Amino acid sequence: MRHSQLKAFHHVASLGGFSRAAQALNLTQPAISEQVRRLEQDHDILLFTRAHKRVTLTPQGEGLYQLTKQYFASETQIGEYLSETRSAVQGTLRIIADSAYHVTGILTRFRTRYPDVKVLLRTGNTEEVLAALRSYDAEIAVVGITSPGRDMDSIALGATEITGFAARGLLPEGTRSLSLKELADWPLIFREAGSKTRQQLESEARKKNLTLTPAIEAEGRETVRELVASGAGIGFVSQAEFGQDKRLVQVALSDTDISMSETIACLSQRRDVRVIRAFMDIARRI
Repeated sequence: MRHSQLKAFHHVASLGGFSRAAQALNLTQPAISEQVRRLEQDHDILLFTRAHKRVTLTPQGEGLYQLTKQYFASETQIGEYLSETRSAVQGTLRIIADSAYHVTGILTRFRTRYPDVKVLLRTGNTEEVLAALRSYDAEIAVVGITSPGRDMDSIALGATEITGFAARGLLPEGTRSLSLKELADWPLIFREAGSKTRQQLESEARKKNLTLTPAIEAEGRETVRELVASGAGIGFVSQAEFGQDKRLVQVALSDTDISMSETIACLSQRRDVRVIRAFMDIARRI
């Protein structure tokens, strides 16, 4: 097993093809194919299935890919350590958040301090966020729990209560709050099952021997917001994430007090990667 073979395999897996990997590594496609072929032959393993000009990882290939992501992340960290005297922080920082709202202020400060870093921001529910962090598909996570795991370094961002929200005019005039029992009489719009907001709400309902059944289940906070704004039903969000939207009104939960905690996290074993360390330092100062 050679470093060049692992590098060729890793780039094919991450970029989804031999020609893309060849372009990224400034090599020919036959050279990349030969490196992967030797790796498979030397270890009697099939890493890719090839059909209709597409390549797909086999289960064995997927297992190796999870390891090479860690391997090349460590290689990057070693390179940064050996060049510690450089003052500039560069590269790419991938952030995955259950809500981008909680990281916007930190991002503004970070981009001002480190303009050479490219930031990629995407959203997901808490389960997706933690899975991405642990599989090395992100460097920073923002999650709706206080203790994301013993394998992580984290910074608490505080907690805000969960509130309902509806389109203006949907509820009778003067309605400012509803009990969980009253909510059951309205069409409810929930996020997917991995949403911590949904899990908290359903857990609280069970304590009161109630069942809250969604009329619509939607993936992503913005999708829920647009459905609610259309008048399709009542949605739920932490108060800090409600924002400013003239189409919507808040609906307090009158008989319960549940809140969402938000936390910034990174993998402990990667906390010394320069770009991660720089972001976490700014988050702590803010």
